[in-house]
Amino acid sequence: MLDANLKTQLKAYLEKVTLPFEIVASLDDSDKSRELLALLQDIVSLSDKIALKTDGRDSRVPSFSLNRPGADIDLRFAGIPMGHEFTSLVLALLQVGGHPSKLAAEVIEQVKGLEGQFSFETYFSLSCQNCPDVVQALNLMAVLNPGIRHVAIDGALFQAEVEERQVMSVPSIYLNGELFGQGRMDVEQILAKLDTGASARDAEKLNAKAAFDVLVVGGGPAGAAAAIYAARKGIRTGVAAERFGGQVLDTMAIENFISVQETEGPKLVRALEEHVKQYEVDIMNLQRASALIPASSAGGLHEVQFDGGASLKAKTLILATGARWREMNVPGEQQYRGRGVAYCPHCDGPLFKGKRVAVIGGGNSGVEAAIDLAGLVAHVTLIEFDSQLRADAVLQKKLGSLANVSVIKSALTTEVKGDGQKVNALVYKDRNSDELHTLELEGIFVQIGLLPNSDWLKGAIELSPRGEIIVDSRGETSVPGIFAAGDVTTVPYKQIVIAVGEGAKASLSAFDHLIRSV
Repeated sequence: MLDANLKTQLKAYLEKVTLPFEIVASLDDSDKSRELLALLQDIVSLSDKIALKTDGRDSRVPSFSLNRPGADIDLRFAGIPMGHEFTSLVLALLQVGGHPSKLAAEVIEQVKGLEGQFSFETYFSLSCQNCPDVVQALNLMAVLNPGIRHVAIDGALFQAEVEERQVMSVPSIYLNGELFGQGRMDVEQILAKLDTGASARDAEKLNAKAAFDVLVVGGGPAGAAAAIYAARKGIRTGVAAERFGGQVLDTMAIENFISVQETEGPKLVRALEEHVKQYEVDIMNLQRASALIPASSAGGLHEVQFDGGASLKAKTLILATGARWREMNVPGEQQYRGRGVAYCPHCDGPLFKGKRVAVIGGGNSGVEAAIDLAGLVAHVTLIEFDSQLRADAVLQKKLGSLANVSVIKSALTTEVKGDGQKVNALVYKDRNSDELHTLELEGIFVQIGLLPNSDWLKGAIELSPRGEIIVDSRGETSVPGIFAAGDVTTVPYKQIVIAVGEGAKASLSAFDHLIRSV
């Protein structure tokens, strides 16, 4: 099952296991069960502290649990956790085997302190780059707290279950049989939903913090670069972010970040966060900015307010709140979001295997999505508003070679239709004739660009007609002492490498402002 190189790497990791435990597999005579058995046999051959039993009686087959004698741990995988989930498997093996987590001590204590019974089920796909964060978070919580149980389920392998529950987006998380959440979540985000008093406690802590020399709002590439450059100047630096990594967390393949030939968004984000943590930077996660109050006088403090009731003050600010997926804004889109309307083809594509889907948008993202989906679904219809596709020629050529893809140009999507539970059709208008057409399908993937996360700044600083923060050549906004960087600004070409450079520039400009304002 595992090749020689992977076995060598895994053996090195499993040397960190200090407590013996067993893997209990539930199998049948299917090919997938044989594949899982081969994987588990490879694992136990690499460590004398892990035993394998094949007498499991789980209703989901193939599946396996990780059990440690004397410990009340209920942690399971339904399916074969390879692809993006192989890391989740390795971490689960280590943590059940006694290897400590790198999670902050106060967060670990918060998990251990949760009272009650929490039975979590997470549906994932092996191609989903957002799913491992959820799976790993809930696995760790199940190891730390005996009241928490977790099973990670490969939705592509358990199609009947997915159909019954109408799971059309991954990761989808169920708690005690009810939908708990969809999309990427880490331990702190899950805790924030479970521990209702956490938000108030966090707000109290933030309100007590002294003013920063530089406060970065946003934790994407621009924010990370800004924080590093500020901290290297030896000044008091903070980063407040809704989620560290931002939009990059949802990016699958990155092949144009200079000096890195190929990587994935989550992997790059981990590297950025580890780099930031090498310096004395106060990272405040799960903080969604809601208002900006610029300093009332030269040399005063700028204030940023957050949804949770907290506020932070700083001598200078760097706004790097990035952008989000642009929505179609048509009837039915919000109603069926996560129930057929999706924005991540890599994550949710496997759930539409053998079905008919549409991709909205003829730029690079839309054409790449259609090409990827064509290998999974029965048919893809790409819908483009313009009279021609805007994607690179090489992508258009590849798209044209696919037999199960059709392209409709000069078309405006006007409505998403469904049966009350999930999508069953899309309505579009032919822009040449104004005639309406209905396209029967089960999935719609929206790929029409980005919108800046700047709504909270209206009236505080100058924005462009598109809502982007207007900056000068130094990254300074219309308010002295407030700078901005990355996809939220008017700087053209929304690229990771550009955001990193702009973040560094804004930070250097903020430092220059500080030393000249003394």
